Amino acid sequence: MISTWVLCNALALVVALLADRYWGEPPVRLHPVVWIGNYLGTAGAWVQRHTRQQPEARDLKAFWLAALVWIAGGAMVSGAAWMLQAVLLGLPWWAAGLGLGLLLKPLLAWAMLQSEVRAVEAALAQSLDAGRERLRWLVSRDVTVLSDTQVRESAIETLAENLNDSVVAPVFWFVLLGLPGAALYRFANTADAMWGYPGFYKGQNWAWAGKWAARADDVLSWVPARITAALLLLCAGLRGGTLARRLPAQARQTPSPNSGWPMAAMALNLGVALRKPGVYVLNPQGRAALPADTEAALVYASKAVLMLILIAQSAIVLIAFGVER
Repeated sequence: MISTWVLCNALALVVALLADRYWGEPPVRLHPVVWIGNYLGTAGAWVQRHTRQQPEARDLKAFWLAALVWIAGGAMVSGAAWMLQAVLLGLPWWAAGLGLGLLLKPLLAWAMLQSEVRAVEAALAQSLDAGRERLRWLVSRDVTVLSDTQVRESAIETLAENLNDSVVAPVFWFVLLGLPGAALYRFANTADAMWGYPGFYKGQNWAWAGKWAARADDVLSWVPARITAALLLLCAGLRGGTLARRLPAQARQTPSPNSGWPMAAMALNLGVALRKPGVYVLNPQGRAALPADTEAALVYASKAVLMLILIAQSAIVLIAFGVER
């Protein structure tokens, strides 16, 4: 039984990444993350109707309403994933692994992330306005005042942060808890992206309504974010040990307890400074990012993904051995 579980999950990881590479994202109407977003959009609008819109207002009602809606949504998503996984595990290991991999794929977005980051650099080569407009697809910050260097820095930051959110963290929770773990993480990360703002966003007050979503994502991303940073530094080879000593101080520069780790690791690897104007500067002694740095960042991230899969396969075997013992 244990050996079957190992073969099934190990195959699922490989299938998910191959499907991601060769097929990309499923159609919007069939994409579970789109379904999650639709639920959160509808539920978030309902929560906002019960949210006090005065700045700095303490609003425990909005907090608990949003928390209950989050818990209900998380239960539905992870429960559906558990039932699908239970059905698949009744099949031969190879069929179960294939099915699990195809279901895991939409919870990962490595190929799309690479494509979008390259698209920003390509647009920037055409004009600054084109680069800004393409970056708008990836970030929520105001891009209208960014210089070409700042556009490039933002794309590299997005690559590093989403390497964790879109690849490492879903794989981490899949290894620990199977498909329900990866699905719950994707739900939490999407909720944070839609609700987890510290104040007003697009005319709505998320200061209290978004707290639960933001903290839940912080908790679920804490370990994976540090694993992502470690993988990136390992890709730096012998320099990684030296860079690791500088990493904690740089990672703490960001307001988020997690996103600073992969972003700082990438900045140190490349030897560039990464900035969010008025908020933080990572590796401030680094040089300005150049076009070649975008491709170098993609190479580092690709190596990190390869290393992740090798480590994840080993972890699946070790966890199975521990359970059997």
